[in-house]
Amino acid sequence: MEKMDQIKQLDRELEQPADFTSPEVLYQDLIDSIHRYHPSDDISMVEKAYRLAYDAHKGQKRKSGEPYIIHPLCVAIILADLELDKETIVAGILHDVVEDTVMTTAGVAEQFGNEVALLVDGVTKLTNINWDKDKVEMQAENLRKMFLAMAKDIRVILVKLADRLHNMRTLQYMKPEKQKEKAKETMEIYAPIADRLGISRIKTELDDLALKYLEPDVYYDLAEKISLRKDSREAFVKSIVDEVKSHMDDAGIECKVDGRVKHFFSIYKKMVKQNKTLDQIYDLFAVRIIVDTVKDCYGALGVIHEMYKPIPGRFKDYIAMPKINNYQSLHTTLIGSSGRPFEIQIRTYEMHRVAEYGIAAHWKYKQSGSTKAAMDSAEEKLSWLRQILEWQKDMSDNKEFLDSLKSDLDLFSDSVFCFTPSGDVKNLPSGSTPIDFAYSIHSAVGNKMVGAKANGVLVNIDYVIKNGDRIEILTSQNSKGPSRDWLKIVKSTQAKNKINQWFKAELKEDNIIRGRDMIDKYCRNKGINYAELNKPEFMEKVMKRYSYKDWDSVLASIGHGGLKEGQVINKMMEAHMKKMEKEKTDATILDSIGDGNKVPVAVSHGKPKSGIVVKGIDDLAVRFSKCCSPVPGDEIVGFVTRGRGISIHRTDCINVINLPEDEKARLIEAEWQQPVGDEAGKERYTTEIKIFANNRIGMFVDLSKVFTERQIDIKSMNVRTTKQGKATILMTFDIRGIEELNKLADKLRQIEGVIDIERTAG
Repeated sequence: MEKMDQIKQLDRELEQPADFTSPEVLYQDLIDSIHRYHPSDDISMVEKAYRLAYDAHKGQKRKSGEPYIIHPLCVAIILADLELDKETIVAGILHDVVEDTVMTTAGVAEQFGNEVALLVDGVTKLTNINWDKDKVEMQAENLRKMFLAMAKDIRVILVKLADRLHNMRTLQYMKPEKQKEKAKETMEIYAPIADRLGISRIKTELDDLALKYLEPDVYYDLAEKISLRKDSREAFVKSIVDEVKSHMDDAGIECKVDGRVKHFFSIYKKMVKQNKTLDQIYDLFAVRIIVDTVKDCYGALGVIHEMYKPIPGRFKDYIAMPKINNYQSLHTTLIGSSGRPFEIQIRTYEMHRVAEYGIAAHWKYKQSGSTKAAMDSAEEKLSWLRQILEWQKDMSDNKEFLDSLKSDLDLFSDSVFCFTPSGDVKNLPSGSTPIDFAYSIHSAVGNKMVGAKANGVLVNIDYVIKNGDRIEILTSQNSKGPSRDWLKIVKSTQAKNKINQWFKAELKEDNIIRGRDMIDKYCRNKGINYAELNKPEFMEKVMKRYSYKDWDSVLASIGHGGLKEGQVINKMMEAHMKKMEKEKTDATILDSIGDGNKVPVAVSHGKPKSGIVVKGIDDLAVRFSKCCSPVPGDEIVGFVTRGRGISIHRTDCINVINLPEDEKARLIEAEWQQPVGDEAGKERYTTEIKIFANNRIGMFVDLSKVFTERQIDIKSMNVRTTKQGKATILMTFDIRGIEELNKLADKLRQIEGVIDIERTAG
């Protein structure tokens, strides 16, 4: 009986409170939901989070007009319905406080611990993007950050999925174009991620909601037609359920049997795939049998196949060979006594739990300290995430990354199982070929492949692998490597990426020639004199900017598509323009210093900057000193150099403080000129900081993540370590101003092992 109650608990729909429910009622619902699966746990941490979020979001409204606190509470309720640990639920309540209120990540860490702060920070960072980019670029950057955050703690995506689910439930309050945009993103990205994580409870609802806004006519037509025949269908399902239950009892197999209508989206998908109308699809419903043991699963299957005629080719054993998301069940399609086909799914209670909760099942609400083991066991089942993280490193182009991600997530919704000659199982996207199989083993096998066998028989390399095939790859050391035509044949993103990597490495000479031609053609089309730009000093700027060791590597990268020729030429032109700027002589500058008004002067490096206002001087070269690297917000002073215009220093620069008396006459008043219009907030200034830390494995990874999340480009890094394990890290990077620098420093100080941070001052 207890087990049956547990199954009923599992089959509860994710709670969806009515719109405009008061926060107090929602909070009580949340507490009730937690107590359902963990009656004795201390909820003081949840109470504290609610009070903080309530105060932080006070006065904020959603598009519907509801108080904003409704949203984080509903997100927390979804997480509680998935039976997640209290840290995740608290993160759900607080997931918007850093982004939308004055609360900081450090403040969250102080009150709720680093674990909660990491989850909140992870979700916050997903939307912290550069708005200057187009929507596709923004989406891609957003997703890159998300996968990085997921790699650190997979619970980040659980909070994000709950957030997206509640936003989809309340999408009717958004503008129609926004509805379609969000629904499309949900169907292409978030529903497939929920599927990969095995959380069918979220996946099915996201799919149905996305369909409702993307294809409203289809959705409401389905809803109407399915409800019309509801009574006759329910009677048919009940007769099968009763019949199956009776036979199971006779066979001595203890089980729970129920029937359900399939979700709208899965019916719609079947209609599109099979090119059929609703009237032509008969298996609109599935009967589910839940038993105690794996042995009972196969025992129940025997009873079922004795009762009804199975349809050949429609039996799937996901117990022996689980899906990529760890889903396990026996699926069989049968013909009922009335001649109508229907599907039966057979699984154990534990399989049912994993099918409903997926990866979330690892974080069943436990006492603190239990989540580490859960995370370690879950790590093994996330190989697909590691794959995405691997191949995204090689994709500088955001649009390419987005397309690859969509196809990768989509392809694995249907998988094919095949075997190596030694009997190992390989799970590949449906439609895969022996080439996909070869690269799934190792890139060296794929690169040396000359043929393949399926079940001992030679097959073409474009042979479509079927379930249960035994594939053998034939290799040769004389192979000249993959063909570009293979890219049109392969299905998996992994194989495509490995083939492209081979072409990058092996065909460097061809790519160099192609890159050179592309640059020449670009310059001719734009009317640019390439001879003026084709000089070592300008090449050096490009190589430094994109981290290439020589010019041939730059040309090769252009040749295979890693860099755009426009990017390279624009950088060279920028360096050329900088050189051509007019220089003032020392004497001219000194003569021009008077008691007149301060006049804005141009800054002599690259793009237009905020500018510097210098007393009494007009039209001269101004540069920022490298010894103290001033940024907007710093107190500054100008120094008249010999032959190089005016250099700008911070007033606390050691070189300024220690100037000889006779040189102090060269100092001149200076201040920052505030940017106006479109230029505000766009300029970046090079600065340098020194980090003192206890050296440990992973320190540099943690440091670079902070910079990556803030989209700050690290120019250089220099590290010295002592025998005592103390590290001094010198980092140079571009920043917008002192405010951003202070926030960055605060974040860096939170990293484990960081002792102190200071700016270089000469």
